[in-house]
Amino acid sequence: MKIYDLVIIGSGPAGMAAAIYAKRAMLDSLLLEKEYVPGGQVIQTYEVDNYPGLPKMNGMELSNRFAEHAKELGIETKIGEVTDINPDGEIKEISLKSGETIQTKTIILATGAVHRTLGVPGEKELAGMGVSYCATCDGAFFRNKTTAVVGGGDVALEDAIFLSRICEKVYLIHRRDEFRGAKILQNQVKNNEKIEILWNSVVTKIDGENKVESIQIETVDSHVDKMISVDGIFIAVGTKPVSELLKGRLAMDEQGYIVAGEDGITNLPGIFAGGDGRTKNLRQVVTAVADGANCVQSVERYLQKI
Repeated sequence: MKIYDLVIIGSGPAGMAAAIYAKRAMLDSLLLEKEYVPGGQVIQTYEVDNYPGLPKMNGMELSNRFAEHAKELGIETKIGEVTDINPDGEIKEISLKSGETIQTKTIILATGAVHRTLGVPGEKELAGMGVSYCATCDGAFFRNKTTAVVGGGDVALEDAIFLSRICEKVYLIHRRDEFRGAKILQNQVKNNEKIEILWNSVVTKIDGENKVESIQIETVDSHVDKMISVDGIFIAVGTKPVSELLKGRLAMDEQGYIVAGEDGITNLPGIFAGGDGRTKNLRQVVTAVADGANCVQSVERYLQKI
């Protein structure tokens, strides 16, 4: 059985950058991705305007640029869902859902994160029927309609701005009395006549027969209930790491993020972590790409020692 120098799990910005750097370092590497469309969360971003040198580009376009770069370098890729990893010894074993086993000397976990849910009645039942976690994916279905966005970070503000270009009205529901997102986005939201901000409020229920028709909200301070008629609700309340692999073996913080510094080194020899799934202060495309490069440098140093 072939033994790779490196297997990269995940093809978001961190994984793609790692694959590019690994190829340039002439490592015998494999890029594993469970989805047929690479890119991770970035493909759901309407506009990436803070990646140096590539302004006004949407997430899908940026992801395609990464993929094209990787393809030009001849990076080996494989579609497959990882079900288990044996990290012991110099040769690690990766088990796929298909039953295939892959052997490698090192692994970079670039599995990223997924959307958090509200966990309220009606959310799961009406998912895909007016409940969405991606405004850029589903916003077009609500042209000239009324929608709501839940959250207070960059993604929520971006979603509200994007939807305001399509929808008749957008409610922006936030549980606090100030946003966490970038100031420039806050200003755009506050000056947008189509966006109505509902401060200190939480969604308690999503109602509708076969589609979203209304939502129940409650004020945090006075617990006053209110019903709002909407055609769709977009939930942008953050993410949680995809870190189930090696849970109990890898050191993680209380939220499940893999404990690793800028070098990507974890507590398990030969296992490295980068991107949105590791402990860090800023989770952006630019920091994920940096993680991928740093992880490969750590892989090279590790391989020199074994």
